[in-house]
Amino acid sequence: MTRKTGARTWRSSRPAVLLVLLVVLSLAVGLGQVLAVSPSQTADEGKEIFQSSCASCHTVGEGDLVGPDLEGVTTRRDSDWLTRWISAPDVMLDEGDPIATELLEKYNNVPMPNLGLTEAEVSSLVAFLETQQTAGPSAEPPEEGDASAGKNLFTGATRLTNGGPSCRACHSSAGIGGLGGGKLGPDLTGAYAKYGDGLIAWPSAGSPSLTMRPVFESKPLTPQEEADLLAFFESADVTQRPTDVIGLLIGLSVAGTVVMMGLAALVWRRRLTKVRGPMVTSQDSDDS
Repeated sequence: MTRKTGARTWRSSRPAVLLVLLVVLSLAVGLGQVLAVSPSQTADEGKEIFQSSCASCHTVGEGDLVGPDLEGVTTRRDSDWLTRWISAPDVMLDEGDPIATELLEKYNNVPMPNLGLTEAEVSSLVAFLETQQTAGPSAEPPEEGDASAGKNLFTGATRLTNGGPSCRACHSSAGIGGLGGGKLGPDLTGAYAKYGDGLIAWPSAGSPSLTMRPVFESKPLTPQEEADLLAFFESADVTQRPTDVIGLLIGLSVAGTVVMMGLAALVWRRRLTKVRGPMVTSQDSDDS
């Protein structure tokens, strides 16, 4: 009797059990699909992070800028090392990591900044770089720069399209002649020889400079302005100021020295006159 009851119970509950199994199977398939899509979504997030935080100093397949070309970097570097480097480059440099130190020396002693990325953002960025093993150069040709237009942008004779400040407000360069420009930032004479096209990374939204970054995040340069400024920096890339500028500085120095000596002589003569006057008058009185 018990066996019959058990069999009858099983038969009556079998549809419900099958339904539960189907639900579990559907959930498993759905979860598998989610997991399969997840890496692509992570790589997409990493691409956005790269474009906003890394593209000012690095390219993927288009050559070095301030830092190295990152095409194939996940095959050249251990995954744990790369993750830690992206997370805390300043710590690794302080610790004297040999690869980090070599990169610093190779790329003109410009340290990679700590971007303050979260663990999830670093993972997304690494996932994106893993998809960029065979990336090729951009299909669009670079803008052709005009050195003369770049000089006008540097000095402020031509205003930047998006309202950013001129380079001369903070920097000087032999290329603008005369006494140069501002002193807040470094003299940019010879900067192109040091950074190449990567020089344009500094006045950008992702600038390595904490001072310049907030300025150009809201007022970025246009591609044409970047090309013109690079052309100007390249044309002005000399190790010392031109001879006409040096001559001008020497001339001003000599003229200033002559003027100072003339004033000193005049003051000294007047001083002697005031002293000699009473002495001569007194001598004349004694003789008479």
